[in-house]
Amino acid sequence: MKLSQFRFYLPQELIADHPPVNRDESKLMVINRKDQTIEHKVFKDVLDYFGDGDVFIINNTKVFPARLYGEKEKTGAKIEVFLLRELNRESRLWDVLVDPARKIRIGNKLYFGDDDSLVAEVIDNTTSRGRTIRFLFDGPYDEFKKTIERLGKTPLPKIHKRAVEPEDKERYQTIYAKHEGAVVAPTAGLHFSRELMKRLELKGVNFSEVTLHAGLGNFRNIDVEDLTKHKMDSEEVLIEEKNCAIINKAKLAKKNVVAVGTTTMKAVESSVTINNQIKPFKGWSNKFIFPPYEFNIATAMVTNLHLPMTPMLMQVAAFADYDFLMKAYQEAVDLKYKFFTYGDAMLII
Repeated sequence: MKLSQFRFYLPQELIADHPPVNRDESKLMVINRKDQTIEHKVFKDVLDYFGDGDVFIINNTKVFPARLYGEKEKTGAKIEVFLLRELNRESRLWDVLVDPARKIRIGNKLYFGDDDSLVAEVIDNTTSRGRTIRFLFDGPYDEFKKTIERLGKTPLPKIHKRAVEPEDKERYQTIYAKHEGAVVAPTAGLHFSRELMKRLELKGVNFSEVTLHAGLGNFRNIDVEDLTKHKMDSEEVLIEEKNCAIINKAKLAKKNVVAVGTTTMKAVESSVTINNQIKPFKGWSNKFIFPPYEFNIATAMVTNLHLPMTPMLMQVAAFADYDFLMKAYQEAVDLKYKFFTYGDAMLII
């Protein structure tokens, strides 16, 4: 398929800039692939579609405050540093994006915090993702991380065109986030409240956890028309044996297996056996899923409504059927569903 096939008109006002009052009360579009039907519900109605022995696979990655604001030495020029990935814990090396990039050279020092409590030095200018910097921090690692936590801001995507607010610290995070490492929230999971998860458990639904530390590659513009030529950034994945067992048991029993979000789907599709079971995995994945694609693990999917021409939209189109999904998206636009980070949800069964 071609990039241009994933272009559609999305009015700016349909991009949700703020989360709903309650996590589980966003709109839910339910699309049934077999019957080719579309229903309009509230997210907590997901309860009506699943029962005893079904499994929801969730991504337990935790977003860290990846956006730092600082100044360049001598000139005092304002600099934004976006932390992408920790390269070496002991030497405090990080891959970062710097804005404005043109003002930064190797050897420049950057100062963060009113008291300049955090200093970094640019040591490499040529990585594919941006820059490599070394934080000049003498204290123990825990203290370093606390400093990042104190000075960093929630990495809300810039498309929202608003300042980060205190509520974002909690709401741009799933309630089951555990393992820190993401710079992008697995947004399908934002709809789950503690009460809803409890009610699902009471119906006999099980939860299996995977970890995929979502990166900015999800938002990079795809600049090739031929999708087979696009290369995704690698993201770190961890899938443990006990969570594989929960999924494989449900599959053998012909139960529903629901992938919550495109990051979850990417994780499980990165570790499949020849007989379509999931196996433990620890490593990196740059899997890029677009139509046509044969899925191996999930029988259903919870996802947000995605922006045009994005890898997330392409993955969902592969799962739902391209023509049917584009019809559903047109209906979502017509009915003023909210898209993207804090937007409404879709259940594909």
